[in-house]
Amino acid sequence: MDNTDIFQAVNQGEDSRNQFKRDIRNPDSLAAEMVAFSNTRGGRIIIGVDDDGTITGLSRADIQRLNQLISNTASQSVIPPVNPVSESIAVDGKVILVVELPRGLNKPYQDKNGIFWVKSGADKRKATSREEIQRLFQASGMIHADSDYFGGFTVSDIDLPYFKEFFQKRYGEDLESRNLPIERIIDNMKLGHGGDLNLTGALLFARTPSPGLPVFIVKAVVFPGTSIASGSYLDSRNIEGKVSDIFRQTIGFFTTNLRHVQNGRHVNSLGELEIPRIVLEELLVNAIVHRDYFISSSIRIFIFSDRVEIISPGHLPNNLTVENIKAGNSNIRNPVLASFAYHILPYRGIGSGIVRALASYPAIEFVDDRDGNQFKCIIKRCEKKIGESSAGAAGEWGTAVDGVAMAFRGNGCWKFLSSLRVCSPLDEKAE
Repeated sequence: MDNTDIFQAVNQGEDSRNQFKRDIRNPDSLAAEMVAFSNTRGGRIIIGVDDDGTITGLSRADIQRLNQLISNTASQSVIPPVNPVSESIAVDGKVILVVELPRGLNKPYQDKNGIFWVKSGADKRKATSREEIQRLFQASGMIHADSDYFGGFTVSDIDLPYFKEFFQKRYGEDLESRNLPIERIIDNMKLGHGGDLNLTGALLFARTPSPGLPVFIVKAVVFPGTSIASGSYLDSRNIEGKVSDIFRQTIGFFTTNLRHVQNGRHVNSLGELEIPRIVLEELLVNAIVHRDYFISSSIRIFIFSDRVEIISPGHLPNNLTVENIKAGNSNIRNPVLASFAYHILPYRGIGSGIVRALASYPAIEFVDDRDGNQFKCIIKRCEKKIGESSAGAAGEWGTAVDGVAMAFRGNGCWKFLSSLRVCSPLDEKAE
């Protein structure tokens, strides 16, 4: 970290990545800061700077004392221990100490008093709710929501004909051929224990999981304009049931509320969706399989006049970034659910879904909202106003020409049919 970085951090003020301290003498206070940064995304403690950004500086004796305090606190007052890196930097004739705390790899961290601290904007706070502490353990890979027990479901709640059909398809034999009690089979499949169903067992195979798991549904709304603040809606549904039901009904919601195009088909044909079906399927499966089930919130589907939004509870897990997932990297948050989704949904589990969606329809934006703890897919709809100025170069949004516009060109050309107000995929060589 050089002087330019210091001046920039000081001028911007404290935030979730930079904490200013005039001095530190209390090891418990320092441990709380270290724990908070390690449990979140890492950051810097800049010592020798007032809260208002005034550089006060430190003496040589202060630097020696603080380095010893940092070393002792990191090894003795933070559980598990962390490895901060400190650096003395001269700024305007004064010396400050910058302590770098990396993002923790062994979450969750706590102080010696057993308190879990997390960053909250520029400040820190205790993590006290059961859900939040669970998510900290989840980040470490120590627990998974899909193996936890919610809703009080037992084997008596299983949709037995559906489960038998799945079992036959998955294992190539009748359920009865195992000659085992259903409780034992559920145990062996890691769908529950002792007659109780875990979250995966309930979501996949319970007759009616939604009453016991009311937040794990899809809330879908169609708005007439481009804002959620609209005072009206065109369609609104709470989509409930088993995972297979939710997937099928949500795709049906898209089919009902998105435009269809002929794309060279007979006039009496149903046509194709303006957004390729494979894109909607891949992104919906991604939301169902990889959402954070420790968060009491529903998947939300919003259809606006210019875009479709699919919003999943929970930001990308661990160190995954939007760039990572676009390159095909994955980190399975719900491994048990994912292992069965492979046989129930169009899910492959190899990180190819996002790549496949982008290849079919490049006009997709991904937002990893860590502060809001959600992941958002924004799919642009191909609609342009007639009469705007020109072009349609590769990878750009085009405009209307004589009533027909090249609305998008990237992995293919997209033609705007002004009379129908819809988009139609054309061959790459289309003019």
